[in-house]
Amino acid sequence: MSETLRLSEALDRVKPSATIAVTTKANELKRAGHDVIGLGAGEPDFDTPDNIKEAAMQAIRDGKTKYTPADGIPELKEAICAKFQRENGLTYTPSQIHIAPGGKPVIYNAFVATLNPGDEVIIPAPYWVSYPDMALMAGGTPVPVACGPNANYKLTPEALEAAITPNTKWLLLNSPSNPTGAAYTKEELRGLADVLLRHPHVWTLTDDMYEHLVYDDFEYFTIAQVEPKLFERTLTVNGVSKAYAMTGWRIGYAGGPEKLITAMRKVISQTTSNPCSISQWAAVEALNGPQDFLPERRAVYQQRRDMVVAGLNAAEGITCATPEGAFYVYPSCAGVIGKTGPSGKVIESDKDFASELLEQEKVAIVFGEAFGLSPAFRVSYATSTEALQEALTRIQRFCANLS
Repeated sequence: MSETLRLSEALDRVKPSATIAVTTKANELKRAGHDVIGLGAGEPDFDTPDNIKEAAMQAIRDGKTKYTPADGIPELKEAICAKFQRENGLTYTPSQIHIAPGGKPVIYNAFVATLNPGDEVIIPAPYWVSYPDMALMAGGTPVPVACGPNANYKLTPEALEAAITPNTKWLLLNSPSNPTGAAYTKEELRGLADVLLRHPHVWTLTDDMYEHLVYDDFEYFTIAQVEPKLFERTLTVNGVSKAYAMTGWRIGYAGGPEKLITAMRKVISQTTSNPCSISQWAAVEALNGPQDFLPERRAVYQQRRDMVVAGLNAAEGITCATPEGAFYVYPSCAGVIGKTGPSGKVIESDKDFASELLEQEKVAIVFGEAFGLSPAFRVSYATSTEALQEALTRIQRFCANLS
């Protein structure tokens, strides 16, 4: 008889992705015949633009289906350099660019390349569910910093200063944020930059994946753009998933100091190796091709955001702020905690609220505990207006039926 397989101790430090779990549960209920509305997935409902699809098909026809350099083809690196210069005023060379199969591997490669036991990663909370677990798997220590509604879900200079220790290696900034949609203004980034200038041992990783999804004339900035003195210790991460509706193509990228990028290249060369060659050529077209569809889609998202914020604020016990960007809202459900659902279950947490809502009204949301700040929940409005309207009706009815 073989011995029982002993799993890695690293797995004991991490949790499965709550957002994936919610989407999986919703899909299971749909397959079982239930009328489920899924508001859990962070995925555009728009299709990938046709010119990008055609570039991928042309790459196949041209036989561009072989291995590529481990962290990306020169043509895509050049397109990324041009994007950073054009849109962010950041000057990178191809040797300062890292490309991986999605934004998540970019961040993980950076952590593996830099974190040693005891190294700390400051992560403003609410945070994307994967940030702390990636830091843990890479051997580091996540340091969540609560950024509640009174701070508009953003890290303040005072909170950053208080969180920094001699062991701090990274500050991870996500703007606009998943899950809150909060985005940092130029002035807010200036305040954080002033703190970082006083602590030269702290590096900054900016996750700018939702850069193009900002509303109400919000002007987007990334921190190395605001403070050039931080350029040499900032990794600026982005990708094509959200703005270009290319989630399944799996292309993320980053610009950073050459020493860091070289270390990250070593990591990817021994793990995934290169991103899909076809996806890379599609991403070249995404970055270099027409961008006129971006404002059109952004306008649709803004209309949905406004509708969802109004609809949630109309639900008893729910309060929802209006975020600056992304396609999420992060309403508080503090007003329903302690109430009893139709099933007789007392709602003692946001996890209970999400579970009971799915059970009773077949609306799938992600509970706030997964994002590090409760009691709240995340709603993704990257779905049809009709589905959102019906979901809001169900949420309002559910809250009205609580006692």
